[in-house]
Amino acid sequence: MKFKSLLNIFPAILVSSSLLLAGCNDSPGTGAAENAGKTAAAPVSMATMAAEATGFTVGSQMSARTVYVFFDAQCPHCGDLWNAAKPLRSQAKFVWIPVGIINPSSTSQGATLLAAADPAASMDEHETSLLAKQGGISASGNLDTQKASVAKNTALMNRFGFASIPTIIGTHAQTGALVTKEGSMPTAALANLLGLQAPSSQPVSSSN
Repeated sequence: MKFKSLLNIFPAILVSSSLLLAGCNDSPGTGAAENAGKTAAAPVSMATMAAEATGFTVGSQMSARTVYVFFDAQCPHCGDLWNAAKPLRSQAKFVWIPVGIINPSSTSQGATLLAAADPAASMDEHETSLLAKQGGISASGNLDTQKASVAKNTALMNRFGFASIPTIIGTHAQTGALVTKEGSMPTAALANLLGLQAPSSQPVSSSN
């Protein structure tokens, strides 16, 4: 009987483990039990992002169109979005805002990217290393200030009530409406979300 009970429990353990592995979709304190009794999420605004978030900017520095992206340096879906956004950089400036959600390396690597002399090049190096399963860039030096910024970014993301990374915040280029999206997506879908011109021959479907 004990053996049968263990067999019945084992599939449930596998399901729970698979959910834990989906780290890019799980942030601390987002379960129903944790949210019980908490105040409602703060309204998302571009003004709040500009005033409180700390990130690094890539793309058209002169563009009036700004897109904010909460990302975790240990999140593979964030790396996918990093690459998907590259063809759209001529149409908007993307501000990448590191948060610390998945593990301790999230904070240290996010801080390293903020401290880099060329954050875009460091991000490319980091994502190449992650793809090769080499762990990403190494943290070095005194990063206390940058780590504090990552912690503040994480608190801001949680205050807005977002539960997944990457999270995109921007305004539609044609309508001016605020748009948000949790999860990665291919280039054409990202362009459609933001009202930008999509490159030719790009898939439109999105995924979390």
